[in-house]
Amino acid sequence: MYQDLLEMERKLDWTMRRKKVEIQDTLSRNPTTTRTLRIFMSHTVSGQLWQTGADPSQAPNFETGEGIPAWAFKIEGRLLEPPNQRSKDRVAPRKFSTFIKRMVIELDRDPALYADGNIVEWPRAPGHQNPALDGFTIRRTGDALTKIRVVMYLEHFPEQYKVQPELGSILGIKEDSRIGVIQALWNYIKIQGLQDKVDRRMIRADEHLKPIFGGDSASFQKLPELVNRYLTTPDPIMLYYTVNPSVPPPERPGAWDVELKTEDVALKGRMGAMVQTSKESAQSLAKLDEEIAILAQSLHNSHLKKTFLESFANDPAQFIQTWLESQSRDLETILGSGPSEGMTVRQEELKRSEFFSLPWVEEAVAIQEGMRLASKGMQ
Repeated sequence: MYQDLLEMERKLDWTMRRKKVEIQDTLSRNPTTTRTLRIFMSHTVSGQLWQTGADPSQAPNFETGEGIPAWAFKIEGRLLEPPNQRSKDRVAPRKFSTFIKRMVIELDRDPALYADGNIVEWPRAPGHQNPALDGFTIRRTGDALTKIRVVMYLEHFPEQYKVQPELGSILGIKEDSRIGVIQALWNYIKIQGLQDKVDRRMIRADEHLKPIFGGDSASFQKLPELVNRYLTTPDPIMLYYTVNPSVPPPERPGAWDVELKTEDVALKGRMGAMVQTSKESAQSLAKLDEEIAILAQSLHNSHLKKTFLESFANDPAQFIQTWLESQSRDLETILGSGPSEGMTVRQEELKRSEFFSLPWVEEAVAIQEGMRLASKGMQ
């Protein structure tokens, strides 16, 4: 039973090591997931006639700003929490601007009447001068109805590309990462059996892939290059909003949900915790290994005692004879005498009288004489 447990332990250790390597390989490729980014858009107004109740004939004060109608457009966003997420897997929320590569806000206003700019562009750039933001606010003067178009380029992880119809119709995908498109093409090749039977590095094109390859075949190493020809920048997110300063703004902001590819931080954290052994766990495992070693030694000692007592119970006389012979051989080995006498370092000591006055000599003589008398009596 103990040997069976050892074999099971070896299998378990091998499985755990294999899973650990698989997890480390997955962590090196950064697990990804699809999350929902909820975008909020709202506006506020100030200095409008319906707010101040001022006489329309009274001119506004441009020095103090009093009486000048104005409005402010605000856009914010946040990632929605995945359902059934554990509380310990939650991480600090990212700022809204970290999900955007570039954003352009276009205002549909007459440039002859409003000269403060109808196009606002925000390109993300690294550095302290461009900190992460929770939202953006655009302020303008005026009381006319304004239509707003928001053009937003999202920051996906991994980076997403639009697949041109020539390749997308074959693979059945419209947008994916570069690695995802290459993997889809490779799956198509394997399913269709297009890999050359003799030279596995060559791919034989079917009727669908001939326009993609530009011929009847292509090498495996050229697949990434061929795929890159059919990848373009993905279409931006288009959002529309209307600011009407002549009426009170809505009490609640408008909300739009868009899908975003991002790194799965929660899964990466859980997998990392499985790979990295904590100090407490290491100490606990070391203590268990020590206890197992002690118990194994105890089992071994018990087995030796059992064998010793069974041998004595089965044939006491033979057991005593065998035991005495063993003890005699051990004594000869210690003293350097016996069959090898004359060839050991004890030879010079035997020539001295002090040697026979040692305390153990009397016991050795008694044992030897007892063995001689016993053998004589048996004759």
